[in-house]
Amino acid sequence: MREHNGTAIGSLPSPRADARWMNDLERERTEGPRLPQQAERDTQAGNSTNAVHGGTYCDPTTGAVGTPIFQTSTFLLHDTSYRAFFEGVTRDVAIYTRYGNPSQWSVQEKIAVLEGAQSALVTSSGMAAISTTVIALTNPGGHIITGYDVYGGTYNLMREDMHALGREVSFIDTTDLAAVAAAIRPETQMLLVEGLTNPLLKAPPLPQLAKLAAEHNILLVVDNTFLTPTCLRPLEVGAHVVVHSATKYLNGHSDLTAGVVAGSRKFVDRIWAQGLRLGGTLEPFSCFLLERGLKTLAVRMRAHNENAAGIAAALARHPRVTAVHHPSLPDYPYPHVREYASGFGGMVSFEVAGGDAAALATMQALRIPRVATSLGGVESLVSMPFNTSHSSLTRAQRAAAGIGEGLIRYSAGIEDLPDLINDLYAALEQGAACATD
Repeated sequence: MREHNGTAIGSLPSPRADARWMNDLERERTEGPRLPQQAERDTQAGNSTNAVHGGTYCDPTTGAVGTPIFQTSTFLLHDTSYRAFFEGVTRDVAIYTRYGNPSQWSVQEKIAVLEGAQSALVTSSGMAAISTTVIALTNPGGHIITGYDVYGGTYNLMREDMHALGREVSFIDTTDLAAVAAAIRPETQMLLVEGLTNPLLKAPPLPQLAKLAAEHNILLVVDNTFLTPTCLRPLEVGAHVVVHSATKYLNGHSDLTAGVVAGSRKFVDRIWAQGLRLGGTLEPFSCFLLERGLKTLAVRMRAHNENAAGIAAALARHPRVTAVHHPSLPDYPYPHVREYASGFGGMVSFEVAGGDAAALATMQALRIPRVATSLGGVESLVSMPFNTSHSSLTRAQRAAAGIGEGLIRYSAGIEDLPDLINDLYAALEQGAACATD
């Protein structure tokens, strides 16, 4: 084993001797990046097994069970590094943490295994994942189709920034296949949708959208934040790229801001290169937190799924609730999602009789959930779109988006279901009393 400045480098990965340049579309691409010390992929294993073991860095020196934190900004240069620069494969060699770091590679490999992807990339936030992906995979003069009711940060990016970058955007109802088809132009390059929308849990018909995208040579990008790969793997139904706000379910503990991109190595390499220029890198300690959170993703999602479905059923029976939005209910208007999703996450939205005042009183009377933005943590959270995520819209604009009076968004945590239901029922009665005072 050779030494370089006192550091053994014999176990470092070497770029392929026959590697082609990064911009050569015929260049062979492999899974990863990954190190020899990382756990091998097991495509036959289940979600829980892969969530625990996938991508873990098995430290050969200490035998540490968990991935160590490689808390460094830079790495020693050596012959392998120089060859990586020359051959255009710097994503696969530890050179500088903005380029790549074993902490990043470990958690990226775990996510790639869970999503059934060749490659994944972690970023400093969900919006960094979305913005980097959109800029990397579209060109000036290109056209993007997305939903008028996508996440507010995505909507603002599309509405406020894309025109300055030379891209045009059409906002439509992505659950309407005919509307999507009618919006396609010769210059359309991307269709950006959410597996379930926020806050009304609408479900675009992903397999049909994938077929439409393929017919027109359009990239389908799916924000899978609400469902996670334990409930839906968009790549398996025809998506090209998956993005997440890993701040939510993937981490699951409300103590981290991060984003994820997953897909083929060809697309993720291009997004990685764009990320180098935009700089939205996830630093090593945050990678540790995300990998730690991912180990319990499958078991947490089972609790989230069960709690949300139970809450939805209980709310649908309550006389003070005028509407409940959840895919498990028999009157849910997008039943096709049940054909390709194995669960629906922890989100429930419902409308309270008496409008925003009654809903606000109900929300404030809740004892268990915390009144806060975000979602996907082990603790239940609750908020109202009219005074948070959609506060910039007029009442008419909210109504056009389907956000009615008295709408509450409830992120069910992993607490005991009877406790959550009893708390909701008590709050609904107290909210009704306050609203009539």
